[in-house]
Amino acid sequence: MRSLIEQKIEDSKSQEIDLAPLLDVVFILLIFFIVTTVFVKETGVEVDKPSAVSSQQLQKSVLMLAITDAGQVMYAGTNIGVAGVRATLIQASRTKPRPLVIQADKRVPTELLVKVIDQAKLAGVENISLATQVK
Repeated sequence: MRSLIEQKIEDSKSQEIDLAPLLDVVFILLIFFIVTTVFVKETGVEVDKPSAVSSQQLQKSVLMLAITDAGQVMYAGTNIGVAGVRATLIQASRTKPRPLVIQADKRVPTELLVKVIDQAKLAGVENISLATQVK
């Protein structure tokens, strides 16, 4: 008959949990979430967007322009002005046409917004949307 100490040692060995499969599952989940995450490029400018009830989510690959309350037209964190909108959008959508989302501050004059939209249309952008906040 085995001694009581040997029996307790054997019982404690059989009660250990192998953590390797658990770590494998955690890493697989981590990789899954990294791969499936949608990254949206922001304009790098804080804009106070107007609110709307009929807001929708952004698509994955869109071009983003921001118009600040000071009247600056920004693309990828740089001030391009109204005159630079057409050239910038032609270059940005050269390989594949992408929709444009304009983040205009709610205090931006309508005239400036229309000028930016006109330049985008002249650049060949067909799908233009305005960014809003959900009401």
